[in-house]
Amino acid sequence: MKCIIVFVALFAIVLSAPLDSPQDAQVLKSEFDNIGVDGYKFAFETSDGTSRQEQAEVKNLGSDEEAISIRGSVSWVDADGQTYSLNYVADENGFQPQGDHIPKAP
Repeated sequence: MKCIIVFVALFAIVLSAPLDSPQDAQVLKSEFDNIGVDGYKFAFETSDGTSRQEQAEVKNLGSDEEAISIRGSVSWVDADGQTYSLNYVADENGFQPQGDHIPKAP
């Protein structure tokens, strides 16, 4: 449940990023595959430089160790013209983001 909350929060942050003219962005690619109870995958890309892909699978389905494992990436162009990319894994070990713009622990 924690992974889903973190995922939704991350998604909200990305969606709240200001865009110069979001009404002008066009969808260039959109794919969705609902695998059923075992997981899902999707991807999209827009003309403003935003793209995202994600896939999830249920590990140990039906056992006490059942967990969802999500892997994905998102990239966007900030108002300053710089492209940012974020790769992430969310699983039984928590949310694990990776990106050059994320501060590193000393």
